[in-house]
Amino acid sequence: MSERSASCPALILLPGMPLDAALWDHQVRHLGGVAEPRVVELADCTTIAEMADKVLAQTPDRFAVAGLSMGGYVALEILRRAPERVERLALLDTNARPDTAEATATRREAVALARQGRYGQVIRAALPRLIHPERLSDDGFVRAVLAQMERVGIDGYAREQEAIINRMDSRPGLAAIRCPTLVICGRQDILTPPALHEEMADAIPGARLVLIEECGHLSAMEQPQAITALLRDWLLRD
Repeated sequence: MSERSASCPALILLPGMPLDAALWDHQVRHLGGVAEPRVVELADCTTIAEMADKVLAQTPDRFAVAGLSMGGYVALEILRRAPERVERLALLDTNARPDTAEATATRREAVALARQGRYGQVIRAALPRLIHPERLSDDGFVRAVLAQMERVGIDGYAREQEAIINRMDSRPGLAAIRCPTLVICGRQDILTPPALHEEMADAIPGARLVLIEECGHLSAMEQPQAITALLRDWLLRD
């Protein structure tokens, strides 16, 4: 299998909530030989549909898309709106289900606290559910995650939470996906555990499922070399 050189496909990378382009830093730096990677940030949008429209308005006619967490919800919405434009799909640490009543209540409580001036407390409290336990003592890594959340800010955080609360159930459309699909999950992902990824991979024809060891929800940052290698293979695979 040879690396593409003449016509690299566009690779759109979609971050989770409340994260920004830094989530995909390793992939952007190391996939340039096989694709043209670009991150589309989403915190200025208020619905998943608006996020999908933003991506479609900024991308070529055909592209590959990889989305992590909320980015996966957006990728699936793109597939609903313009399946003919998506050459390849990668879903990382995400799920196809709608929000549960319990999750919605937790999100609304977090937004209320953030609006009361406790945003720093809210994002720090989320870390144990976002990253592998061993990463919690890695000060540099924790700072890098929190810096993204601080850049997104309270308003962006609130918009993205509301968009996630109102997302659609994507399960009915999974069987219609026809592009090469890669499903990735951190083995220790608490927020969207492996069973939810098995559900998606089983429903999408020909999908490949990979579990990443010693990894929580933020796989693109937690195990960047492994994710980049998987995406490289996915981009080159016929």
